[in-house]
Amino acid sequence: MNNNLDIYLVGGAVRDELLERLVKERDWVVVGATPEDMLAQGFTVVGKDFPVFLHPDTKEEYALARTERKSGHGYTGFSFNAAPDVSLEEDLLRRDLTVNAIAKTQEGEIIDPYHGVDDLKAKILRHVSPAFVEDPVRVLRVARFAARYYSYGFTIAEKTMQLMKEMVVQGEIDYLVPERVWQETAKALAEDSPRIYFEVLRECGALKVIFPEIDNLYGIPNPEKHHPEIDTGVHTMMVVDAAVSLSPDPKVRFAALVHDLGKALTPKDQWPKHIGHEEKGVKVIEKLCERIRVPKDYKELAILGSRFHLISHKVFELKASTIVRKLERLDCYRRPQRFEAFLIVCTADYQGRLGFEDRDYPQAIFWRKAYAITQSIDTQPLIEKGLKGNEIANEIHSLRVAAVQQLLTSATE
Repeated sequence: MNNNLDIYLVGGAVRDELLERLVKERDWVVVGATPEDMLAQGFTVVGKDFPVFLHPDTKEEYALARTERKSGHGYTGFSFNAAPDVSLEEDLLRRDLTVNAIAKTQEGEIIDPYHGVDDLKAKILRHVSPAFVEDPVRVLRVARFAARYYSYGFTIAEKTMQLMKEMVVQGEIDYLVPERVWQETAKALAEDSPRIYFEVLRECGALKVIFPEIDNLYGIPNPEKHHPEIDTGVHTMMVVDAAVSLSPDPKVRFAALVHDLGKALTPKDQWPKHIGHEEKGVKVIEKLCERIRVPKDYKELAILGSRFHLISHKVFELKASTIVRKLERLDCYRRPQRFEAFLIVCTADYQGRLGFEDRDYPQAIFWRKAYAITQSIDTQPLIEKGLKGNEIANEIHSLRVAAVQQLLTSATE
């Protein structure tokens, strides 16, 4: 079908093939063709801003080779030229990083006009051209790639980092739209080392623009007895690392990231204590999630993590009735999977401290037992007694308290 089209595999697929990573999706560039040529070959149009087509069989994306010209602010401020005379080299020149500007022919020949293969070997993330500064999303993408390839030993080229800093200073980063910020951040949270994403943003100055709530945590002290690392920003990144080791779920990692945002609201004269930071953090999380369009399930887990992580740590100091009330507020009986995710967040918070990384977290084990024993209470005898409505609810609550009290007693014997 495609014999008359000049087609090249490009971007991430080529990069990851060369790195011997699993290729999840493949993108193609077509040189020398018109939209009419593509339609004649059976492709369907999907691109709105520039010509992108779906292959009739594989459904993979094929884009006409194009150039870009800056015409406004932000990542939408571009005009495009996808004429048949646009060359492959011109198309690759508009890309963000050299490692993403490598192409491969259908015969397997590598075409690398901007030395991306050399940068793959040297493990460097480097911009292709000075036009890098025209698109603020590239700051997020570089940070995300740094998070993905950190375990491979990749670093950001010094001049590329300097361009990122200049983009922040010049205000280009201010034109990022919320949806794109969250899109890149959600992807970063699923990478191998999401901590690096936020550390790169902080290094170039973008963190205080995009995530001021997180940037504000740096320099805020915690009590050394409980936090040998002291700095709340450092602790937060350690908690993210711990969450990565405990779960691949990006919702868990996001909740770990924002669990201590309330500490930025503590008056300096109260440092290093942070009384009430759990509830203070809830409002900060709500505003952050609203600003960058965070999905509801992410927000809900994040709020639970902020509101109840300290309660989780102190479970052995609580009364049985208090534990049952917290279980009910956590809605664990209707949403057990979210409850389990919450316990992982609390475990990450506990282990995300200097010297605590490999310690057990018995509180999570106790919470799981408390949930299991209270969830298994048989309600049929209550119905047979003729109890109804609130009477059943009150009796179930009493039985749960009794069961947890027995569990507490056995735990302390």
